[in-house]
This record gives sequence, C-alpha cells and structure tokens, in this order.
Amino acid sequence: MEKLIITAALVGAEVTREDTPYLPVTPVEIGEAAAEAREAGASIVHIHVRDENGAPTQDRNMYRRAIEEIEKRCDVVVQVSTGGAVGMSIEERIEPLSLRPEMASLTTGTVNFGDGVFMNTPEQLVAFAEEFERYGVRPEFEIFEVGMIANAMKLVKKGYFTGHLHFDFVMGVPGAIPATADHLLHMIKQLPEGATWSVAGIGRAQLPMAVLGIVLGGHVRVGLEDNIYYRKGELATNAQLVERVARIAGELNREIATPDETRRMLCLSKTKFY
Repeated sequence: MEKLIITAALVGAEVTREDTPYLPVTPVEIGEAAAEAREAGASIVHIHVRDENGAPTQDRNMYRRAIEEIEKRCDVVVQVSTGGAVGMSIEERIEPLSLRPEMASLTTGTVNFGDGVFMNTPEQLVAFAEEFERYGVRPEFEIFEVGMIANAMKLVKKGYFTGHLHFDFVMGVPGAIPATADHLLHMIKQLPEGATWSVAGIGRAQLPMAVLGIVLGGHVRVGLEDNIYYRKGELATNAQLVERVARIAGELNREIATPDETRRMLCLSKTKFY
C-alpha cells in the first residue's frame, strides 16, 4: 500500500466552544492546532474559519490570516472549504479560492444535512468548477452520497479538473449515507481508475471508518469538525485524534505520508497565495 495521508479537519462550521473548549477558533489557534496535528502525523489540514464572534464565515481575509498562521508554524497542505455552512450563498462559499490554496473541498451534490439541506445544484457545481479552474486549485471531491461520484465525473467529462482525482467519503451525517463497511466498499467501487480516496466518519463512526480506510488502502480524515470525542464522554483534541490514527497505522505497518510526499501523491503544485 502507498503511504497513509492523514487529514485533520480542525474547525468545521457546526461545532462550538460550548461543545468543546478544544475547538480552535481564531487564526492563531488554527495555526497552533495545525502545527500540533502535523507533529502528530497529519499532512493535510482541512480548515473552516470563524469571525470575531466565533460564527462560521467564508471571509477571504479571515482565511488569509489563518493560512498565514499555519504557514508560520508548519509545512502541511492547506485545504480550504467551499462548503462553508448550510445556507451560505455561492458567492460567499467561493471567496477563499481566490487565495489560490493548494486544495479546496467541493461537494458535488445536494444532501440532507441534519435538520438542514446542503444545496449544490448542477448549475452551482459548474460555477464552482469554473472558479477552481480560474485559480488553479486542486479539488477534493467531498462525497456524502454515492451519486455525488457520478456528478463529479460529469464535471471531469466536461473538461474541468484534469489530472489526478481525489475523493473524500464523508459518512454518517444524519440524512446522508450511513457509515458502514458495505457502503464504503460500494463507493470505492464507483471510483475511476487511478483516483485516490479518504474516509471521514462522523461522530462515533470516526474511529471504525478510519481503521477501514487504513486497511483498505485509502486515506483518513479525522478531527473536531467531524467528532469531538476520543471515547464516550471524553473530549479530544485534534492532535489526539490524529495521533491515534497514526499509532494504529503503525501497528498495521502502514507508513505515514509527510506533507511533501502527500503533494507528490496527489499531484499538487504549491503556489504562494496572495
């Protein structure tokens, strides 16, 4: 198997400081959390940002500040979110792409998301694809339902997103695909030849999905965006969740990829944002 890429989803848009005191909120805290996750074994950090009141925002300048704090401290691949929070406009969600990050997430379909609906119409997906192409950003296709893989491939067939393709299966969101081994295997079978994939289990599904990702030859995403507990009743830090995956991978003789190895595996080209 190739080396394991561990992504740390540090912040998210739903978790609050009331849920866990370990959530990084300010740009400095996000930079510190990224460095701690890198030390624990992460090579990618997936980030959302918050405004001065702690509310989710897609503000370009807040992303710039967070990226600067990360780059001061470590060499991880920075992956921004174009999901933002449920209810945000397309114009809001695309703002961080203009910073030309190495990667950004792109959800390729509409899905029930808890009590809300995460909207991504076919027309909106084309608008996103054009912005990704404009700024030369490599997508990570965020897949909440199996049909989103076909939607992603429609964009590829239209000429967007040439080169290497990378998918992240987000499993266990209420209203979306359940986090089971059968569902994961089914989605893996839908991928085009040569694509890479990672899996992110939500809540209590994080650990079993991570283990499946390791043993099936995929990659793994963990972090407070997806799960705030180390075990039932015990709050975790981002670094603890990363370290656990790295330790399990070591027991299974699966080596951990460094950020530069990850860049080679995913065919990334690091360009300084502006």
